[in-house]
Amino acid sequence: MTVTTATDQARRDTEIVLTAMRELFAERDITALDRYWAEPYAQHDPQMHSGLDTLRATVPSLEGFSWEPRRIAARGGLVFTHGIVHGWAPNPVVIVDIFRLDNGRIVEHWDVVQDLTSPEATVSGNPII
Repeated sequence: MTVTTATDQARRDTEIVLTAMRELFAERDITALDRYWAEPYAQHDPQMHSGLDTLRATVPSLEGFSWEPRRIAARGGLVFTHGIVHGWAPNPVVIVDIFRLDNGRIVEHWDVVQDLTSPEATVSGNPII
């Protein structure tokens, strides 16, 4: 019998999210939704409806979209990413995405989006990514 540890599960969930996002957004493979997402899909982005049909309609129309995760953490069926996105807004944005997985499929998503700001423009002088 194989015992799955929390670390193994976190690693597996992270790989699923990274592969899913690469295939869907970088490779524009809409069939990735069938492999890595599941209904009911709850979307918490205030600009998007829940359900996979929203992603099916949105992804093909994204021009110049790229997702560059810089930090990733996972625990308890959640994967957190912090990265830069181009093509979602007029200028690059920094996004924290939170994905919830159930049985190896993405079933829920939250995000927090802010404009990419240079360190010189922050009060602390620290980069936001």
